[in-house]
Amino acid sequence: MSEKMLVTQALDERDLLVKKIGDKIAKASFTDVKKHNEEKVMEGRLSEEDFRKDAESAYQQIMDLIQRFQKIDAAIVASNAATTIHTSFGDYTVAGAISLRSRMRGSGSYDEADFEQNLYSKMKNELDKRLITIENKNKQLETTAESMRLSILGKDSKAKDDKPLEVVTAYVKENTAELVDPLGVQKKVEEIQERRAKLLSELDTQIKVSNATTFIEI
Repeated sequence: MSEKMLVTQALDERDLLVKKIGDKIAKASFTDVKKHNEEKVMEGRLSEEDFRKDAESAYQQIMDLIQRFQKIDAAIVASNAATTIHTSFGDYTVAGAISLRSRMRGSGSYDEADFEQNLYSKMKNELDKRLITIENKNKQLETTAESMRLSILGKDSKAKDDKPLEVVTAYVKENTAELVDPLGVQKKVEEIQERRAKLLSELDTQIKVSNATTFIEI
């Protein structure tokens, strides 16, 4: 007879089974030692017959729990592959949404696959570096320009003709550092972060809603 439950219930039981199976395995004993002329095994202090029964029972319980885990896990996987959720960025199967969420968070086997965050960091760090370079270059340029002005006019600049200063102005204009930004990086990084945060939030919400409303049978 099949058993029906919500995916949320199945997930909770699956997590519980992981702990339960682990505990059962840790506490079970399948072999022991006994002297030929004694009735009880050394470690368990049970008769050989009782130890055999306990070992067989523990083994069977563990196998039954493993089978239960596999059935629940298979039903969850099948449901996730067949159930679709909707976001403002498109539709995904629950399986696809979970995979995408894991990748975007760099978790599990996706520890280096958060491409959006990597792209954001690369673009943002490079932009910050370029802006600092521009600021430093232009400060150096202004210092050079000021030296040129003093050299042309002397310290008493008010008493001199301003026309030679046109050379300095042209020099500053030609040598001013400026940002080359064909993509509009500042806006791009903002868009990447906004999209990433919104998509992760929607994935979280829709996965939870789906799990709380979708039934599976085992």
